[in-house]
Amino acid sequence: MTSPVIPDDLPDWLRPVVAAASRIRGEDLTTFLPPEDGSARESAVLMLFGEGQDGPDLLLTERSHTMRSHPGQVSFPGGAIEPGETPAQAALREAHEEIGLDPSGVEIIGQLPQLHIPVSNFAVTPVIGWWRDTSPVSVRSLEEVHAVYRAPIAELVDPAHRVRVRSPRTSWMMPGFLIGPDKDVILWGFTGGIVARFFDYLGWLQDVPDAPVTELPDYMLQGRERRPLPE
Repeated sequence: MTSPVIPDDLPDWLRPVVAAASRIRGEDLTTFLPPEDGSARESAVLMLFGEGQDGPDLLLTERSHTMRSHPGQVSFPGGAIEPGETPAQAALREAHEEIGLDPSGVEIIGQLPQLHIPVSNFAVTPVIGWWRDTSPVSVRSLEEVHAVYRAPIAELVDPAHRVRVRSPRTSWMMPGFLIGPDKDVILWGFTGGIVARFFDYLGWLQDVPDAPVTELPDYMLQGRERRPLPE
């Protein structure tokens, strides 16, 4: 990837994000890295930071509760990279299609190493953006998206909103966050892991070893053949 040009007016709080993205390794984010033979399907997601009414925030979407794969899971906008696209182009296109994000208001300021989701064999590149000029975003299709959130960073890192989630596939305990107006939506899984490990790398998270264990709602446990990203 060609290093992005970092705008002079980038907010000070985002500069450590750019620096961290340039040096973090895939091993710092996950134990699963793409196979060296290139057999994984390439995808990209948009990790979009902005400044809302409650300060710096992160854009997240909640998948429809009736989807065959990963119903109700909170994720970054994203999907498969089409022929001829860069990860940034794919992430912006998917965000526009899913929630109406205006790509012209987004500055790409970096990307994280490519990560792997073994169950679906996706090689996922998280693309980091700064939402310089915010635009209205909303659910475009109820069949795909249940809700859109601008999660304040201060609330994400608040120990009161940290939880642990037992993976329904294994006995692993995974980091989670409670988001939404009523803090009743669970951010966990692949996206929750990225947020937890990247924010920890940035020094934004406190260790909360006694975070409460939260059970997943029934609608998240449907469709066990789940795929983590829309194709």
